[in-house]
Amino acid sequence: MWRPPERIRFAPLQASWPNSENAAHSRLFAPLTYQALQLTSRTWVPAMVPWRATDDGFVTQDNLQWYERFARGQPGALVVEATGIRDVPSGPLLRIGHDRFLPGLRDLAVAIKRSSDGQTRAVIQIIDFLSIRRRPDRERYLREFLTIQPVHRERLQLAAAPESVVRNALIGMPDHELADILSPREWEALTHGARERVTDTSLAHIRDLPETLPPLFAAAARRAQAAGFDGVELHFAHAYTMASFLSPLNSRRDNYGGSLANRLRLPLKVYRAVRQAVGQNFAVGCRMLAEECIEGGGTVADAQGAALELARAGIDFLSLSRGGKFDDARQPKVGEAAYPYTGRSGYECMPSYYSDAKGPFGRNVSAVAAIKASLLVENCATPVVLAGGMHHFNQAEAALALGQADIIAFARQALADPDWFRKVRAGRGAEVRLCIYTNYCEALDQQHRQVTCELWDRERINEAGAKLSRDRKRRLIPPDWS
Repeated sequence: MWRPPERIRFAPLQASWPNSENAAHSRLFAPLTYQALQLTSRTWVPAMVPWRATDDGFVTQDNLQWYERFARGQPGALVVEATGIRDVPSGPLLRIGHDRFLPGLRDLAVAIKRSSDGQTRAVIQIIDFLSIRRRPDRERYLREFLTIQPVHRERLQLAAAPESVVRNALIGMPDHELADILSPREWEALTHGARERVTDTSLAHIRDLPETLPPLFAAAARRAQAAGFDGVELHFAHAYTMASFLSPLNSRRDNYGGSLANRLRLPLKVYRAVRQAVGQNFAVGCRMLAEECIEGGGTVADAQGAALELARAGIDFLSLSRGGKFDDARQPKVGEAAYPYTGRSGYECMPSYYSDAKGPFGRNVSAVAAIKASLLVENCATPVVLAGGMHHFNQAEAALALGQADIIAFARQALADPDWFRKVRAGRGAEVRLCIYTNYCEALDQQHRQVTCELWDRERINEAGAKLSRDRKRRLIPPDWS
């Protein structure tokens, strides 16, 4: 992962914790009701993919145990990982693109509510993503995958040569010469792996996304409702399809790209299709970016415009993240796919304890505060969820007191200690296992390995009933707190 050149080392915030009475009267543990969103507290565990589903996208016992463990901490809401809306193979990610997934999803919704004693709202994040391929072996790409075009022959001065001769000539070239022969997209396919973009409108399935996606999202939301979830979170963030439509880099010429109004056309169309499918009493929110953090990408001003239009359309909440784009991702190794959290934008999404002077904690606060303020100016009361390096009670309570957000999301901190919420409520915040921001969990995610936290995954590893990782070296669930 990219690191700021300053490489200033930070430690988690050390500050006093509230006693149980002060916690009970805090803003953080106050309820929130807005339209269909009803929370017992303003605490939120955002979506994190733990790589525990089957390769066919079904819920497993490992999934159930994972979410049960988070639910026992009793956050106000627990967002289930990004769950694919298409009925297509997508590896060990949960899927919701067919009714056959409903039994497992029902078990998951029941497990969250039962394990939290009804204190936690079960929300599921639903996502669409375009194709991305692994970086190929150089010779194999040039010999098998590259489509030889007239322009290749022209640049090589081999207009009449057999295709095998053209391919051999390309294979024998040094990279700096080959880069001049291939198109930018061919060079990307060779050096990073081929990746579809929403601007590839020469491809029928990309051109038709504005028509195909709204019913797919709507059907997925109906299944979530039928499964017993309290709401859905539309994934409009990071490196994926809907965020790419929202991005200023979306240059489509079919009224779905270019101006902000055009770029918002599909997100609003998806939201309205979902709302029509589930009605007014089922929470529908979205995850979007406060900033894309890439050259030419979305700024806070763009996010303010998008947030305002989504709020006016009636959305129940806006959960704001930042960065996490393919555009500046590091080159993957041969045989691996690009990972959108390895460049500077990825760092902005998941900063580590090595940082610049701004530090890794609350790095998204100022951007989120600006978006919240712009909503208030327009008399929009849509709740805003603040995510990004939030780990201490004082930090969260200050953001709420200043009106910078309405709900505080704890991702890596909840992974480090799912009992954070219970401990702080009980006046025992000093017992919280604070995230140390090494991004050990992120490294596991990048490798599609079962995600755990280094602060607990080797603890009491031999205790009876401890479920272990595939390599038998890590426990998959944090030990119980009592």
